[in-house]
Amino acid sequence: MHESILNHPLISERYFFPRKARFPDPFWVECGNEVRLGCYYRQGHPGGKTIVHFHGNGEIVSDYMTDFAAVIDSMGYNCFLAEYRGYGMSTGTPAMVDMLWDVEQVIRAINEPPENLILFGRSLGSIYAIHGAWRFPKVAGLILESGIANPLERLLIRVHPEEIGATAERMANAINQYISNGYKLAYYEGPMLILHTKFDGLVDVSHAHLLYRWSCGPATLKIFDQGDHNTILQVNSHAYYKALQGFLRENGI
Repeated sequence: MHESILNHPLISERYFFPRKARFPDPFWVECGNEVRLGCYYRQGHPGGKTIVHFHGNGEIVSDYMTDFAAVIDSMGYNCFLAEYRGYGMSTGTPAMVDMLWDVEQVIRAINEPPENLILFGRSLGSIYAIHGAWRFPKVAGLILESGIANPLERLLIRVHPEEIGATAERMANAINQYISNGYKLAYYEGPMLILHTKFDGLVDVSHAHLLYRWSCGPATLKIFDQGDHNTILQVNSHAYYKALQGFLRENGI
């Protein structure tokens, strides 16, 4: 476990909302210290590119195994659904910084060149997809849905610094050290798609505009006029998948 205030048990308890569920034939990723991630890998296109999906908080891999994975498959891509420690079938306990390490283990376990991978992060998952793009800047693409530009803003809603024996400055410094999304995106020059809804009441649409400004490569910003944080896909499914497929085709991914 990394020595970081962001791994404090109170943060893990209040910030993360894991659920448990079992499914057949998980793809196990070993992360050390008896942590195993129960991921899902749908490989319908040998030699093709793989979309690596990091879901949102309160969600689990099995939420995406049917409809989402089927659409990705129909587009001609393999679909890897990454799980977090403590979620789904995974062992361990959620911990913000340790989960960054897990991202690297997931990407290596897929055993494909980064150029064959497209990282996709929804909400909380945007933090981990951005980290993956920073650590593996040659990935073919980066997709952020309802993404978080400023993690500190989200964290302070649930935990006050004094509750974990820290100051506001120390917490901010920890975020800058481990989860500075602007810093990390400066190292990724590939294509990026940002999906958000104008009426997101959890992660304001201003986060999408900030992520877009931080892009260093060709970026596409798609703001939907319908839906909210948790219904963006359901309410806009046709336009959502059209934007996704258009982004992949236009960038030759």
